[in-house]
Amino acid sequence: MTDDPVIFERYSEEVTACILNRPEKRNALSIELMQRLCVFSEQIHGDAKTRIWILRGKGSAFCSGLDFNEVMHPELGVESAKMVKQCLLAIHQAPVMTIAMVHGAARGGGGGLVAACDFAVADAAATIGFPEVRRGLMPAQVMSLLVRKLKGSDVKELLLSGEPVDAYRGLQMGLFHRVGNMETETEKLVSQLLQAAPEALARTKKLIDTLYFRRLQDDIETCMQHHMRARAGAEAQEGIRAFLAKRNPAWQRSRKVTL
Repeated sequence: MTDDPVIFERYSEEVTACILNRPEKRNALSIELMQRLCVFSEQIHGDAKTRIWILRGKGSAFCSGLDFNEVMHPELGVESAKMVKQCLLAIHQAPVMTIAMVHGAARGGGGGLVAACDFAVADAAATIGFPEVRRGLMPAQVMSLLVRKLKGSDVKELLLSGEPVDAYRGLQMGLFHRVGNMETETEKLVSQLLQAAPEALARTKKLIDTLYFRRLQDDIETCMQHHMRARAGAEAQEGIRAFLAKRNPAWQRSRKVTL
């Protein structure tokens, strides 16, 4: 078994997969893993053959989010946040079609990878959520992508409650495009995409992005600054320590509300 945090697998001349390979950490986003995804994105720009980039995870989960051991490290924390920005932009701006194949859990930054892709296919048992507010953090960088994909009320449901949703609710919201057997549904989608002229598809994708009235690069930079301010606060320090220690944070107590 390779120690590389990302395994590259070519399914055909035109379809390549990046497989997140930290199953023991539920594919948590380490700096090295995100760097590898960014490097692959750069390589795609010079690859005339690859037309579809598939992103999937090894083990029991698609991706559990950021590696909090790095987030809490005094020297690596800022680099981790910057790499999230670079990674999400690299996937979003890839000149090829990108497809997330989601099984198990996609959380936080893992949900961000899903949102950055053009398409997302989910296993029927998959779940996706953004629990940052429960850890004293802000889901700021992924917010810049979600507001482009979902209704405002759905963004609030996901980000303010911190509660994960199942695959079918994710489909209803627009986070997922297809739900069912991942391999079967992805094969159908790939077949459809390969019917399109490559250059016309790439240009159409780029034009869709330019029609938004704000630039994603500007929005994600602003959101990163908000995220860093929240990360430096006392709530985030307590929330992350509690998560790593597998305990509830100080503010999270069992409360029954009777109406």
